[in-house]
Amino acid sequence: MRPSLMRRRLTPDNIWCPAHQKRRECMKRWMLLLALAAVQSPPLYAQTPAKAVATPAKPMDLRIEQLPAVLAGSLAYDEFFAPSFLAVVPATQLKLLSDQFIAQHGKPLKVISVEPQGPNSATIKIEYEKAIATAQISVEPSAPNKVVGLLITGFDMKGDSPAKIDAAFAELPGKAGYLVEKIGADGRRTQIAGRATGQQFAIASTFKLYVLAELASQVQAGRRSWSDVVPILANSHSSSATVNWPRTTPVTLQTLATWMISVSDNASTDALMRVLGRDAVERKLATIGHSDPDKALPMLNTVEAFALKSNAELRTRFQKANEAEQRNILDKEAASLGFDKVDLVNLGSGPVAIDSIEWFASPSDIANLLGNIRQTGSQTALDVMAVNKGVAPASANKWQYLGYKGGSEPGVISMSFLAQSKAGDWYVITGSWNDTTKEVQNDAFAALMARLLDSVAG
Repeated sequence: MRPSLMRRRLTPDNIWCPAHQKRRECMKRWMLLLALAAVQSPPLYAQTPAKAVATPAKPMDLRIEQLPAVLAGSLAYDEFFAPSFLAVVPATQLKLLSDQFIAQHGKPLKVISVEPQGPNSATIKIEYEKAIATAQISVEPSAPNKVVGLLITGFDMKGDSPAKIDAAFAELPGKAGYLVEKIGADGRRTQIAGRATGQQFAIASTFKLYVLAELASQVQAGRRSWSDVVPILANSHSSSATVNWPRTTPVTLQTLATWMISVSDNASTDALMRVLGRDAVERKLATIGHSDPDKALPMLNTVEAFALKSNAELRTRFQKANEAEQRNILDKEAASLGFDKVDLVNLGSGPVAIDSIEWFASPSDIANLLGNIRQTGSQTALDVMAVNKGVAPASANKWQYLGYKGGSEPGVISMSFLAQSKAGDWYVITGSWNDTTKEVQNDAFAALMARLLDSVAG
């Protein structure tokens, strides 16, 4: 399990990054909120009871009182943040992110609670017009005691409800669906909430959970071990964990699985599909159950999908073909479906064939998949899913266990959770949003899924 933020110093290496964002994009975004300067804040101490915000009696209190004005843009950044902070996070970037928060949550109003974490650090709650933000703040230990660290860890919507969340899904352009189910002691699932639960959606990298499920099954059957070592060999677009690694680098299956799920490394995914066998992963999909296997099969590896989207002639042939013909194309045209044939410019220009060349599942299909992974009884698989929890700490910490996998590409975002409550109850929470005409708003959907997750956690 991930150590509590209360017990470690915040650094760029341990910033939460949602799996729908690549590490570089995520770091760029979060560095707008977090800058720990050369003068580091002291270690965070054990949490003490919250105290009411009082008239400033010391520099730390003053900075906390000033924060809403800073977030609203009515107090100059250089009066509040240390120069070392602004050297990393320029004022223009701070304003951009603050404006995004205001657009989504309304104006910041006031700090409503403070939990000191030592003489120069605190966890605070900031009231916005529509939400309550949780943040961590650190100030310089000496005059002028300006802020050297700030991290907003999440938002809780005011007066949120399942009905409001459902209405927000209904308002998304294109098509969207979600499902919340509680898993009983006997493994049976009961729907709590949902929309378009049987509709097929492009799910992008969420399909990698099928690969994880098959790996866990092969380990359980004694055919493989998590510690088995294989070469990567594969090369694919957006493989942040293995970029520039020699393709002959030996790594364990558990390492490949961890990269595949936690940072959505595509080369790791294709390596596992090679080792496990495409046919084995497809049989696993059938065993788990899928409501539209004709749409889901054949299951492409990532470089095949990227190359097909990049080649208009092959793409058209593939779209018109039946399953057997599609398999023949994958076999006969393998030379045209390599990493060197991927057109990165084309892939980033907007939705490309997301209704035909993709990985597909309904919310109910994904619930079956998550339930199967849990039933396998593989603690390693659960640990792999919990490396990146997909939501900010304020939401993740409401759960005893939280496993996650998501995926996105232009026009597609999908987020799925396997969660255990503090009371010990298990849930599956999954949602997808597709738009064939334009890119979807990943951050807005992630915020909506966090609301859905919070509504179940209570």
